[in-house]
This record gives sequence, C-alpha cells and structure tokens, in this order.
Amino acid sequence: MADYLPKFDAGKPFTALTSAAVTGGRVLIVSGAGTVSHAGADAVAATLVGVAGFDAASGERVTVYPLKGAVHKLTAGAAIAAGATIGTLAAGKVDDAGTNRFGVALTAAAADGDVIEAIC
Repeated sequence: MADYLPKFDAGKPFTALTSAAVTGGRVLIVSGAGTVSHAGADAVAATLVGVAGFDAASGERVTVYPLKGAVHKLTAGAAIAAGATIGTLAAGKVDDAGTNRFGVALTAAAADGDVIEAIC
C-alpha cells in the first residue's frame, strides 16, 4: 500500500452496525466483524469502543463516540460516588464495583438509571 488514510480520525465519532438493540448513553464493545453491542459486566477496558449516540435496533447503524480522552454522559447501574473509578455492568451500564476500570465519575449517581458524567 503506497498511500494510507485512516478510515476514521482518532477521537471522532464513527458509525457501526449493531448486532443487538442498543441504548443511547451506554458503553459498547465490538461484537463481530464490523458490529457493536452493549458491553457486558466487568468488560475488559481494551475491548470497549465507545458510547452509543442514540437508541438503535439490531441491524441498524449507530453513531459511536470513542471513550478515550472525552467526558461522557453514561447510564449508571447502581449508586456511584463522584471520584470513583468506573467499569461496566450488564447492558452497557456503569458502576464502581468491577475490577476492569476505564474512567472516573465526575458526578454522582444515587441509583440505577441515573446519568453520570465521567472522564475516560
């Protein structure tokens, strides 16, 4: 290959096909060749690709906002204190109980379903 251009610029949103229904504001992983789905519980940080920009049904394209170097609004799966390191729960939600951490909560969550701000 004589010339090279990246498919997507680093840190900029990109689109991907969903292999299952996804919910906006939840963390995504690569689920297959060119597809994404919600991250599972305590997903390894290196497998996380970003945050879903909106709800999308299985087989639809979704905008993915890369995790690294950004402040994201994420859906909590439990109470989280500001300043806690966070990882994933089932269905792409986040909490502070797992061992695989990928960010820090900038705001607190009182309960499951609350939205926090986190730097990743």
